[in-house]
Parts: sequence; C-alpha cells; structure tokens
Amino acid sequence: MRPSFSHSRTRFSSKAATKILSIVHLCYAPFPFSSFSLPPQNPTHLLLLLLPYLFLLLSVVDLHQLKLLDTKSITMATGNPFEKILTTLQKPGGGEFGKYYSLPALSDPRIDRLPYSIRILLESAIRNCDEFQVKSKDVENIIDWETTSTKQVEIPFKPARVILQDFTGVPCVVDLACMRDAMNKLGGDSNKINPLVPVDLVIDHSVQVDVARSVNAVQANQELEFQRNKERFAFLKWGSKAFNNMLVVPPGSGIVHQVNLEYLARVVFNANGLLYPDSVVGTDSHTTMIDGLGVAGWGVGGIEAEAAMLGQPMSMVLPGVVGFKLSGKLRNGLTATDLVLTVTQMLRKHGVVGKFVEFYGEGLSELSLADRATIANMSPEYGATMGFFPVDHVTLQYLKLTGRSDETVSLIESYLRANKMFVDYSEPQVERVYSSYLELNLEDVEPCVSGPKRPHDRVPLKEMKADWHACLDNKIGFKGFAVPKESQNKVAEFTFNGTSAQLRHGDVVIAAITSCTNTSNPSVMLGAALVAKKACELGLQVKPWIKTSLAPGSGVVTKYLLKSGLQPYLDQLGFHVVGYGCTTCIGNSGDIHEAVASAIAEHDMVAAAVLSGNRNFEGRIHPLTRANYLASPPLVVAYALAGTVDIDFETEPIGSGNGGEKIFFRDIWPSNEEIAHVVQSSVLPDMFKSTYEAITKGNPMWNQLAVPPGNLYGWDPASTYIHEPPYFKDMTMSPRGLME
Repeated sequence: MRPSFSHSRTRFSSKAATKILSIVHLCYAPFPFSSFSLPPQNPTHLLLLLLPYLFLLLSVVDLHQLKLLDTKSITMATGNPFEKILTTLQKPGGGEFGKYYSLPALSDPRIDRLPYSIRILLESAIRNCDEFQVKSKDVENIIDWETTSTKQVEIPFKPARVILQDFTGVPCVVDLACMRDAMNKLGGDSNKINPLVPVDLVIDHSVQVDVARSVNAVQANQELEFQRNKERFAFLKWGSKAFNNMLVVPPGSGIVHQVNLEYLARVVFNANGLLYPDSVVGTDSHTTMIDGLGVAGWGVGGIEAEAAMLGQPMSMVLPGVVGFKLSGKLRNGLTATDLVLTVTQMLRKHGVVGKFVEFYGEGLSELSLADRATIANMSPEYGATMGFFPVDHVTLQYLKLTGRSDETVSLIESYLRANKMFVDYSEPQVERVYSSYLELNLEDVEPCVSGPKRPHDRVPLKEMKADWHACLDNKIGFKGFAVPKESQNKVAEFTFNGTSAQLRHGDVVIAAITSCTNTSNPSVMLGAALVAKKACELGLQVKPWIKTSLAPGSGVVTKYLLKSGLQPYLDQLGFHVVGYGCTTCIGNSGDIHEAVASAIAEHDMVAAAVLSGNRNFEGRIHPLTRANYLASPPLVVAYALAGTVDIDFETEPIGSGNGGEKIFFRDIWPSNEEIAHVVQSSVLPDMFKSTYEAITKGNPMWNQLAVPPGNLYGWDPASTYIHEPPYFKDMTMSPRGLME
C-alpha cells in the first residue's frame, strides 16, 4: 500500500466550518483577520474550496483539543450502502480477477438505456458512496439521467487518476512540497503527504523548434530546452523521487496525450482486488484524447486537479449526452483529419458546450482506434466535455498492439462485459437514449483544411483557392484580412542565404507535422511519409526558407518511420525530427529565418503556416503568420511542396519534376491501400514495448540533472520561478486570535 496522509470522514456544521476556515485564514497574512467574514449559509461551500489545505491541518491538529468541534457538530460517514452488489469476477480459465460493483445486480431497467459515458459516472458514484462525499441520492440522480440531465443537477465524481503536463503540473507539485514543509514544522510525519490517487506528469510543453531542417535538430533543441528549464526540471525530478503515487515522464519522451493513450491508460483498474473503470482528469484541455480508448477523461483547472489528487470528489452538473451516429466508410484518399475537422464543424454548429458526445453506429467498425482518438482529441475545439467512444473489439486490438499483456486485455474485456460497459456489435443492441442526435455518413466526408484563424472554419480542399481570395477581400475578422485589391498581388523581394527570393500573400513559411491530434495516428504519419517518397522520386523540393518540422508524439513514431524506410524521404524535404513534445501547435515554433521575417514585416505580407494541429488562432502559431491552417500530415507536406495556400490542387500543378514536367497533387497522393499496407508491416507491438519499458529511464541530460536529496524541497530564495508558497508559513498548533 502506498503511504498517504489520513483524515477522518467528518461532516462539519456551518459553525464548525467557519471556525476551521478561520484557522486556514491565518495562513494568508497580511490580510486583516476581521476581513474574513462568511455568510452563515455559505461556509461549508467555501470550505470545500480549501479542502486541499485543510487536509494538512486535519493531519496534525486535534480539532477537539482546539475546541472547534463537539459531538453535536459531527456526523461520521457510514459504510457503502451498495456493498450488497459487490460481485466476484471470474477468470475465463478459472480463478478470479477480483471484485466489482455490479451494475446489472441493481436490476434497474433504466441502466440499460443509459449512455455508456454516464454508466462510468454511475459506477464511480456507487463505488465511492459513503453518504458523506457521495450519497445514495447522487446515485439515484445518475440512474435517473433521462429526467435529471435536463435539470442542472449536480453530482460528485471521483476520477480514478490525474494526469499533468509540466507547465500546469508544477503548481500542483509546489503545493504538495509546501504541505510537506508545514507538516514537518508542526512535528508531523511529512512523508505522509502524497497524492491519494495515481498521478502521472509528462514533461512535454517545453521543447521549442529553435533548430529545424537538420539531422542534429533533436539534440540541439533538447540542449536548449534543458538550459531554459533547468530549475523547473530539477524540481520535477525531485518530486518524482520524493512523492509516492506520482510518476514523472522525462522530457523527450513524447506528448502527454499520446503517452497516455499508448502507455499510461489502464482502461480498467485493479486496485488490490477491486476492479473499476479507468477515468482521468488532466490539466490540459486535450486530455479528452483518451476518450477514444473508452476511458472517460477531460481537462480541468489546477484547483480541481489538486482536489482530485487529494481524493476529493469533483462537483459537476450531470451532463446531457449528444448521440453521434456514424455510418458508412471513408472514401479513398480521405484521412482521419478530414473527418475530425468535419465533425468539429458539425458539433460547433449543433452546440455541445458542457455536454458529453458519445459516438455509436456501424461506422465505428471502419475507424481505427487512432482515428477515434483523433476525433476525441478535438473535443475542446467542438466545445464538448468529452467525445466518447465506448470500448469494443477495436479497442482490445489496439491494447494488444500497444503492448498491453494478454491477461490485462482479458481482464478489461471480462470486466466491461460483465458490467455492461462493452459494445459488441455482433450482438443485438439495446437502444440507448441521448439528449439529442446527430448523424454523419463517412462517405460524405471530403478533403479539407480549417482556417485561417479558427479550427471549426472548415474549408473543402477544392474550394481553398477561392476561399483564400475571399479572405484577402473580407474585412478583418475570423475570415478576413482586408487586403486592398491593388495590394493582393504584391511581391516582397528578399535575399535568403545569398540567393534572391520572393514572397507573396499566402506563401507558406511554416509547415509543421505536430500535435497530439495527429502524431498518434500511424495512418496519417505514414501517409505523410508516402507523400514525401512520391515527391522525392518525382524530383519535387521544398523551398529552403520554409520552416519544416516533424515532432512525433512518442518514440514509437520514429521507430515505425524508420522500419518503413520512409523517414529519409521526409528528411530530404526538410521534415527532420525536431523533438518529442508539443511544438508548433502551442506556439513553440521558434523563430523563422531573419530574412523571411523582415520581408513579412516590412511589406505587410499575410504569410501562412500549415500544421497538423488542433488550434490556429491568430498569433498562437507565430506572430508573423496571420493565416494558419489545420491540415492532415500528408496535406502539410503537400502545402510545403506547393509553397502556398493560394492553389487549387485539382487544376494547378504542385511543382515541376526532374524533367520539367508538371506534377499534380494526385501524382503524389497515396491510396488507402498503400497506407494500410505500410501500417500493417511497419507498426509492431514490440516497438511500443521497447519504447515504454525505457520511458522512465530518461535521457543523458535528465539523468545528469542534479537534484537535492531528501523528501523536503530546498527552496531557493533567489529563484525567479519557484517560491515557497506562504499558505502555511505561520501555521502553529495553537492558532492565535480564533474567532468565537
């Protein structure tokens, strides 16, 4: 068992809550004590906001000794009233996996009609029901979802784990460190301060594309990353050693959401023989990518994440669920990116803010797990809390592909089938009820991009040239740059490395294969490599001043690109690997060449970036790229070759070949069969196993990073980044000036 600090399950009256908040308030000097006044009806609610800090107090202070509580103001929580449905799950070959709270044992016909995403909330409420934090009434509200989901009913939810990235994760670790200090100062056992649920922190937001189009780009960018972030990395490395129940994945390992998908996700937990569904909240909006694996997950703020880390339930409105039916099959030449941009536009139009979206229908059998994860990833862009895909046979195949053991997969399937959380399309389906419905025939999806300023402004590829010229004409806005007619054909002359060059409106200056949305999908990554191969064989080149980059979401991508023999073609076009983490998509695109930057600024050019990302708001990708288009990785390569977004791929050549012949888009675009063949032969389970067996071993720079020993952090007063928080500095065992 992992050590953790303990607290009694005590229900506080409003008077008691007010007094305890008064103690906590003592930590917030120099505010005057009298300024902390609470309306008598609100103190318990405010107490919940300070629970993470209150738990430290409860760990070291005898509340009865402080005369804060008496027996009249305490009600102890009861045991779980649903213990009677605790059921043993048998292994197919004999023996047992463990015990679980059985939804079928409730014998309530309403459960069969619930969306699968709501069943996960229901199981969590049943398992955690103690009539204090989670009550039987909460369980009934979830079971009665058809009625209660329209009434803004609040429910508690306890996620199974928490995932953090390095930027937003640092404050969480800082708070844990200062709680340890306070525990130590008050004479308690500081080693009891640990997360109460598993916490994974992936360092992925720090790498920047300073160096591109170079075989040494990964090493050079990582060296700069460590120089800039040495203090932060050392702090996180200390945290990885000091705290139990916390895994820190070193920089250079991949993007948090892809690592979560390929390695961290459990799908079903087995905690000391108790089985339950995996669920996760994360301090990054695209935590929703894990919904593609059938794991309920979404992004939250830091306070919510810390509360979950400390075992507290999240209060959430029981959401409506939009049922999104998929039918048919994507036509030849279409990608998951084309599909997700189409889905994003449809859902933004429908209105799904604060809701779950659950995908169903026979079309799901035509989508790989990676395709599903691509759609789930962009939940923030279409506005939903989740874009959920229930577990089915495709999920199980992916788990095996990514190196999960046969026993683990057997446990997952057995549990989810037994608890009515598994979809088997070979069996008759009970009709589920949704709040509203949408439907898309996959055959209706067409090649597209989104932009130039918003991810849901989808543009069919065949209309791209006309749309671009309309954007130049339109007044300044989401679809306009207000470039005068007489200036639209302007040419900016500049010199690049001693060679004369020209820049026009719409010319591409950044082309990046980046972002968790697409780099986890072998089909589009290998599709991009096949485009590069065909282009190289035909003699096409990318202009040298275009900043091209490839930032895989995990080391697995590099392994299958090398296995396929296609990485050299990407390198030839300038798409060298620049690092493993979030890069251009979050604005870590680095500088473009000084000559290009000057030409853009001096001539007021509307330059373009094309990236396989999920967000393209003006100013996010690069200060000098006013037009930013989201596209599939193969299209990123195609636009880099064309050198402009001002092109009609159907009628205009993308460039000239070795013999001067015109090369068109159709000449370099691979078929679905070509892509499937390369995926089948190049993406292997051993790649995932070998990559993630070594993931916590780090790299030489991480391993050489010196960290202070011990379980208490040595705060540096001279630091401009990490300071000891003031919350507990003046806390004593005998608080001064306690209000009566």
